Amino acid sequence: MRTRDLPVFPLVPNPVRPDVNPDVAPVRHEFEAVGSPDGPRIALVTLGCDKNTVDSERIMASLVGHGARVSSDIQGAEILIVNTCGFIQDAKEQSVETILDACDLKARGHLNAVVAVGCLVQRYKTELEHEIPEVDLFMGLTELQGLVPELRRRGFLPATQSIPTMEQPLRILSTETPHTSYLKISEGCDHTCAFCAIPLMRGLHRSEPVENLVREAAGLGVQGVKEINVISQDTTWYGRDRKRLDPSAPLLPDLLRALLIGTDVPWFRLFYMYPSGITSELIELIANEDRILPYLDMPIQHGADRMLRLMRRPERQVTIRRRVEQLRQTIPELTLRTTVILGFPGETDDDFAEMLDFLAEIRFERVGAFAYSMEEGTRAAEMEGHVPIELVNERMGELMDVQREISFEKNAELVGQRSMVLVDEVLEEDGDFDALARTIGQALDVDGVTNLCNAADVQSGNMIEVEIVDCLDYDLIGKVI
Repeated sequence: MRTRDLPVFPLVPNPVRPDVNPDVAPVRHEFEAVGSPDGPRIALVTLGCDKNTVDSERIMASLVGHGARVSSDIQGAEILIVNTCGFIQDAKEQSVETILDACDLKARGHLNAVVAVGCLVQRYKTELEHEIPEVDLFMGLTELQGLVPELRRRGFLPATQSIPTMEQPLRILSTETPHTSYLKISEGCDHTCAFCAIPLMRGLHRSEPVENLVREAAGLGVQGVKEINVISQDTTWYGRDRKRLDPSAPLLPDLLRALLIGTDVPWFRLFYMYPSGITSELIELIANEDRILPYLDMPIQHGADRMLRLMRRPERQVTIRRRVEQLRQTIPELTLRTTVILGFPGETDDDFAEMLDFLAEIRFERVGAFAYSMEEGTRAAEMEGHVPIELVNERMGELMDVQREISFEKNAELVGQRSMVLVDEVLEEDGDFDALARTIGQALDVDGVTNLCNAADVQSGNMIEVEIVDCLDYDLIGKVI
């Protein structure tokens, strides 16, 4: 369905990531239609990360509140809104492909209008407007509050509001597991990591007020959410922007206490926690509050000090080691997840070996590894010593072999223990297992799962106790007690 190839943003030679395969479908969420059956039919396609998911759910709530019928199904839609991603090269190209596909549908009379919003538009709006004039409206992240008024002005939405403002939900859940959702507590990032283009798209760090977040989280609880994943670019940085102006401004521990008081949601899971920002107060809070799960997503990005300096990361081996020791001493049942980047410019065999040794020493329960992606406008894009993709893939395989063994050993330690799990999916009959669930130590989509047997009567969203009876490299097998 592509109409043409367009270099709609500055492209640079990329020796690490191969060109995106045009046959690969963009990552997107499928959800049932919501809103007035008689309203204008709007399809919303969400590309990219969990933060984009939150943005789309807010857009959905606003559109439905103004009389629209919103779904992820393009078939029969009058308007298509694409929430774009611009994080890495593949994501940019998939976003452009999706926009071009939408324009092709419009040209053939299947759509009345195409709207593009989100990260890619925030960074490349001028180029996109010039290269794809068929798009009716481009809006970046900082302009999203004006989306509904602009659609109304153009006649795409009714002139009157169908749901009173006070009765509108802040978000309408759009994932296949509505018992799990995300709470984006801030926008943007103050860090200057050499590889990252996020500040170029989302700007500097801006914390959402505590009262707004408590209201949003409480609303998610009313919709049946059992697990809230607390997210941002650096979750530990919450409140520091406001603290500069007001010494009494709340920080992350204060926000978490407010969420515990103001909601009934049983599980809060913390993501994107910079090691340097994890304080003793926060560690004690996690240790003492059952509803804040003993699980931390703590990206370190590399394990060699030389590479951490080149990446402009604030941590070093000694500080990471010290933080992990403090966490595990205070929270013995803690699950630690981290992410690392392979093939950053200048990474040598010695650097990679040092990282492997460090990961083997720390023994994170979960490790995600990603190939470096050159991003235009970042410091790393100007560096020399880019690593060939073949070598990156070789290192990736070696790293995952090391982590697979660690993961299996960690899982084996859980066999025979009892654990509370959250059921994500009931499986078809006649299979080996009845359902898929997750323990406190397993986050949705990024970690393994717990396969349940003796669970014929469970439903998605149930929280039940199981005994871990066996394990695989990354997954567990549990029996309902």
